[in-house]
Amino acid sequence: MNEEKILEVMKNEARAMKSAEIATISGIEKTVVDKSLKKLIADGKIESPKRCFYQAK
Repeated sequence: MNEEKILEVMKNEARAMKSAEIATISGIEKTVVDKSLKKLIADGKIESPKRCFYQAK
């Protein structure tokens, strides 16, 4: 569920974002966002265009 909400936020913003910014917008704790981002990257749903920034594919 958290992964879906995070992915939705990233698609709506349509730009590379830091995990803290994703946490603020989504209302999910940063530690949970960090874990979810790792899973989303492993699943191939998001990418990291530069260090510490993430965006939806």
